[in-house]
Amino acid sequence: FKIKQIAGFVARRIVNHMNPHLDVCQGEKLGFIKFGSRVDLFLPLGTKLDIKLNQKVRGGETVIAKL
Repeated sequence: FKIKQIAGFVARRIVNHMNPHLDVCQGEKLGFIKFGSRVDLFLPLGTKLDIKLNQKVRGGETVIAKL
């Protein structure tokens, strides 16, 4: 899967702890966007989502999907 962190006009500060060659474990912190913004998460087709449309999620707490 693929993750894209996007900082808004006010935030403009992304702290990223990953690089393209590192594996990610469940619950691991990838980084964060100071002052908030958005993260796009690209999952494979057929992934079972555990969230609803427009639901707010919290990193490290909310289960988004099962691969």
